[in-house]
Amino acid sequence: MTWGFVTCGPNEALVISGCCYSKPLLVPGGRAFVWPSIQKIQRISLNTMTLIVDSPTVYTSQGVPISVTGIAQVKIQGQNEEMLLAACEQFLGKKQDEIQHIALHTLEGHQRAIMGSMTVEEIYKDRKKFSKQVFEVASSDLVNMGITVVSYTLKDIRDEEGYLKSLGMARTAEVKRDARIGEAEARAEAQIKEAIAEEQRMASVFLNDTEIAKAKRDFELKKAAYDVEVQTKSAEAELAYELQAAKTKQRIKEEQMQIQVVERTQQIAVQEQEISRRERELESTVRRPAEAEKYRLERIAEANSKRILLEAEAEAESVRLRGEAEAFAIQAKAAADAEQMAKKAEAWKEYKEAAMIDMYLDVLPKVAAEVAAPLAQAKKITMVSTGSGEVGAAKLTGEILDIVNKVPQLVKSMTGVDISKSVHAA
Repeated sequence: MTWGFVTCGPNEALVISGCCYSKPLLVPGGRAFVWPSIQKIQRISLNTMTLIVDSPTVYTSQGVPISVTGIAQVKIQGQNEEMLLAACEQFLGKKQDEIQHIALHTLEGHQRAIMGSMTVEEIYKDRKKFSKQVFEVASSDLVNMGITVVSYTLKDIRDEEGYLKSLGMARTAEVKRDARIGEAEARAEAQIKEAIAEEQRMASVFLNDTEIAKAKRDFELKKAAYDVEVQTKSAEAELAYELQAAKTKQRIKEEQMQIQVVERTQQIAVQEQEISRRERELESTVRRPAEAEKYRLERIAEANSKRILLEAEAEAESVRLRGEAEAFAIQAKAAADAEQMAKKAEAWKEYKEAAMIDMYLDVLPKVAAEVAAPLAQAKKITMVSTGSGEVGAAKLTGEILDIVNKVPQLVKSMTGVDISKSVHAA
């Protein structure tokens, strides 16, 4: 071997010993000057080694036997001089298989120790914790050999007794139970949310219906106010029309009464010329027709009174049904009716005396006829005279005229109207 430089790759280290070195020179992945014959050069691999750590039938802290298989990555540490020196002391000159075998047995022993200190549930449920403990314990032991544990992973857990299967079944049942509970809770939550949504929807519907009802109420109130105003104006117009019509009728009635008074006055003047001709008729017909006419006038007055009362009651009922909106109109109409009735009463008062005179003149011939009727039917009249006064037909005629002359007194006693004065005044 000639002297010179020696090189190595990054996956190995040079170990130079001999002359000039009190301890070996370690050169990981590089080159060094070597003197042949007086210096010795060796190589050590720095490659990563994969170890399958199998621990069959290990009893846990509960006494349950299980089997565990782990995967470890280890290598000789080339960057740390002390660890590399320790590895050289332990493994220099040995094959890689031998190094792997030593590391494997070390890891397997630590793996079994960790398995014995834990329960099956801990190993099964928390694999990360188990792997961490094996990694830490094995690393502290292998570091003294110059070997670094790059990684450790729990690959498989086996159980020949069916313990893990039971755990799985229990866990499966628990998961199914939790799933059912979760499903029931989700369904209940969905129903609750659906009920809340329905409640909100109904609240919205009720709110919308309330707003619609409120708007409808406002519309009805405004419409009622408008209707009241329209009805009031209409009633005012109607009452104004009726009042004007009543005034017109009153004027017409007054003119008619004046015409009738004039006509009756003229008729009285004509009838005065015919009094002598109708005296006999008045003597026979005046009493009964006068009584009948009195009764007729009383019935007419009573009927007019009842009619006025019924009209007032009907008007009062109409006022009550129309309500406050027509109060003003009814009051105006009542005032107009009162004025009309007053004028009608006044007109009737003025007309009454003329009417009684006319009636008197109409029935006077009938009274005379009624008075003379018994005499006309008598076949024979025997008259007795005392010797003074008229005798015969003149006496009979005088008695009939006396009877007729008593008719004005009878009318005055029944009606209070003095026909004699009225006729003379006319």
